Formats: sequence, C-alpha cells, structure tokens
Amino acid sequence: MVATKNSASPLAGLSEQALAHVAEYFQALADPMRLRILNTLRSGEHNVGELTELCGCSTANVSRHLAALAKQGMVGRESRGTSVYYSIADASIYALCDLVCCNIARQFEQQASVHKSFTKATQKRGRNHP
Repeated sequence: MVATKNSASPLAGLSEQALAHVAEYFQALADPMRLRILNTLRSGEHNVGELTELCGCSTANVSRHLAALAKQGMVGRESRGTSVYYSIADASIYALCDLVCCNIARQFEQQASVHKSFTKATQKRGRNHP
C-alpha cells in the first residue's frame, strides 16, 4: 500500500519534537541484540540472568539494552525478591517486527528471482557464444 496525499497518516502534521520521539522509538529497534531480546520475551517473562544466557551476551550488555527498550515502553519490569523480571509491555511491537520481517523476506525473494533470471540468461548466452 502506497500513501497518497489524500490518505490520513499519523505522521502527517507532527511537530519536529514528535518526529524525534518517533525516530527514537525506531532507533530502539535498530540493534540486533535488542531484537533478539524482544524475540526471547515472546515466550514469556525472563530475568536478566535468563536473558543473558538465552541471548548469549553479558549481563551488563543485556541490562543496557533492556534499559533502552524500557525507555521506549516496549518492555516492563517487575521486581520479585532479588530478581527483576522483564516482559513485553506492548505486544503490538511484534506486529511491527513481523511486518518488517515479512517485507524484508519479500524483497529478498524478489532479488533472488531477478538473480535467478539473470543467471539463466547469462548461462544461455555462454552456451551460444564462445
């Protein structure tokens, strides 16, 4: 779907400050480790130690990424005794991530199709010409 001048968009008419907030939200998703953490939290809540083990990085690194995700309201935290458990605060984040993943997969499929056509054409030409 392509936006037109007549279509109402939530971005239309936003102030520079509001656009900066939108950009910050997307920047929080612009890190592979943060996406890995979000994907890990799909299965349910985890504490930092569990996320460290499941994501394969240091506790400090996981904590830093969780802070960035929490700042944007993507994850919530709940203290239980000596542990803090993190969970998804807004499940719509998965719809956004799934939409982006599907779009990227579609682009790769189109590129693969073009590459395959090109390869066939050049192989055919190679057989016909010395």
